[in-house]
Formats: sequence, structure tokens, C-alpha cells
Amino acid sequence: MSSPSSSPPGAERTDGSSVRIGVLVPLTRPGWAEAGHHLLAGLELAVREVNEAGGIGGRPLELVVRDTAADPQRAAAAVDELARLGVAALTGEYHSVVARAAAVRADALGLPFLCSSAVLDTLTEEPTEWVARLSPPQSRGWQLYADFLLGAGHSRIAIAAQPSVYWASGVRVLRDHLAPRGGTVIELDTRALTPTAVCDELVDNRATALLLLVGHPEPAVSIVKAVRRDRRLAAIMIGAPAGQPEFAEWGTLLGDDGTAIPFLRYLPERLSPLGARVETALRERLAEAPSFVAFEGYDTVAVLADVLRSHGTDRARIAESWPRVAVEGTRGRIHFSRTPGISVWQWVWPPIQVVDRDPAEPDRFRILHAG
Repeated sequence: MSSPSSSPPGAERTDGSSVRIGVLVPLTRPGWAEAGHHLLAGLELAVREVNEAGGIGGRPLELVVRDTAADPQRAAAAVDELARLGVAALTGEYHSVVARAAAVRADALGLPFLCSSAVLDTLTEEPTEWVARLSPPQSRGWQLYADFLLGAGHSRIAIAAQPSVYWASGVRVLRDHLAPRGGTVIELDTRALTPTAVCDELVDNRATALLLLVGHPEPAVSIVKAVRRDRRLAAIMIGAPAGQPEFAEWGTLLGDDGTAIPFLRYLPERLSPLGARVETALRERLAEAPSFVAFEGYDTVAVLADVLRSHGTDRARIAESWPRVAVEGTRGRIHFSRTPGISVWQWVWPPIQVVDRDPAEPDRFRILHAG
């Protein structure tokens, strides 16, 4: 392969070398490494299939992977490095705060970024042409979750929260959506409360639901264990809208205590033939059931491969193509548009479900609500 300095950033390369795509994923703690591995598995599977089908105009697609470890500064530095290496585009990231740092840097550098799996509404402060996103914005998913809570009869909702732009945004969405409909939101600061003290607050506030807006595995696991063991809270519902129960580690750490905890995931009720085929291949690659994050990874490469074949590897032309994307993904037909309040190109209608793990069969997910 020619050296990265042989052509200016974003230039069309015709030397027969690979088309390089930069990938940001959390692969080590404190990042949610399990989510990162699922995301990467989806990306890698799709790249393998693209290359088996002839690549991009005869050139193989290559992923250049960088571990963000959930660190925004590390991610921003990786974007700089990947831009210097001459990648045609940037993909990936699971953590919203990290994706935001990457999006801001990609916008500043003129590097197209297709964000796979981060939901924070405001990925960039100003509208940008350089960034597109596959996952639904947090406001849409969490409003659907709020509707689920109200439909299930919960109007006094406690939130165990940690300080974070992402968690604060989630609290705001829930409060704004629940308050006009008679819902009350009670915030509990987990920095000041032990898991046992959280239980006492739930009793004192007569909460019927507790939402975990905290990190995984801790303090989420300790709070769940404390609540499950408190006889005063036998009737309380625990929820985790950010999706902590999606991954196998949740079940390993909590066993039966981790079931019946509703969370958001971005899958359709039934997978298309493409989705079913990809699910089988991902299951084999991961040696476990693939999460929705793995499907997001696959769909990311499906979109980028289509764009690269149609518009070439010039960065500006890739960014200009976002509004013309029309790709059949594993979870529906993907196209991007401008959405009020969202600063990036957005796939407007990814499927959204509220699901939980079935207490009778913890590896099975029950669909409780969809939109």
C-alpha cells in the first residue's frame, strides 16, 4: 500500500490499494466493551461480504480500527489520526458523549462520519453536512419508553442517575414527556446514595418504577440486587432505557434478578430475509445471539459500500451523497433526511422496541411496546 502521504486527504486513489474506513469502537473498560465487540462484528461481517462481492470497484474495503475506551478525548485524537491516514470516511461508536466528540472533530476536518449506534440528539452544536446517523435520536426512543411507562400504569417514576450529558438529556426527555401526562419524575443522585439508600428513597417517594440511568456493570448491578432483595419493593418495576440488559454479561452478573427489566432496542418485530441471514452469520461470528448493535454495524458498512460504489472515495462527494442514500439494511430501508432539532443527517424511522428478558426463559426477549 502506498504511504498515506502519497495523496492529499480525501483524494481519489487509483493505485489499486484498499479503500480504508476508520472505525471508532469501545473495546476496553471503562467503555462498554461488549457493545463495542458486537458493533465491530457487524462491521467486519459486512466488509467480508463486500470484499467477496468484488469490493469497491475492484479494491478491497479495509477497516482501520481504534479503541475509544469511552474516552471523548481519545476519540477526537483518533479522528485526527485516521484523517491523516487517508481514510475515506469514519464509522462506528456506541457511547453518545464519545460520538459527539468524534462528530465535532470530523466536521471540523471535513471527514464524513456515519455514526452507527449513538443516540444523543445533539451530536454537533451546529448543523453539519459531514455527519449522518443510523440509530434513532434519544428524544424519539425515550419518548416511546415514556409512553410505555404510562401505558403500564406508572406515574411516579424514580431515576437513579449519574452525571453525564447523555443521562441528563435522557432525564430531560422523560420529564418533558411525562409531566404533561400526569407523570412525576424523582431524581436520585447515585453519587450520594448507596444502593440501600436508593431503596429507602424509593419507599419514601412511593415510586412504582425505578429507571437506571447509570453505568454498567456498576453501579447498575448493585442497585438491581439491592432492590430485588428489598421486600418493601416487591412490586416496583426496574427499567433500563439505555439497554444495559441487552448483552449477555447482564445475565451472567445478575441471573434471574436481571429479567423483567424493560429496555430500548432497535430491531423490527420480524427480520427481513436479509436480516435473518445476517443474524445467522453474526451468531456464528459472536458465538452468541447478536444484539441490535451488531446489526447497526452491518448496516453501517452496507450504506457506506453503496455510497462508495456510486460516488467514489472523495470525502466531499461522500458527504454530499447522504440525502441520496437508499439502501436495504437488515432492519429496513435506510435513507437520511433533515429532522427538526437534529443537527446531522438522520435515518428517521429505525425500528424501536421496548423489550425485556423473559423470567421464564432469560435468553428470550419479550416485546412489550413498539413504535
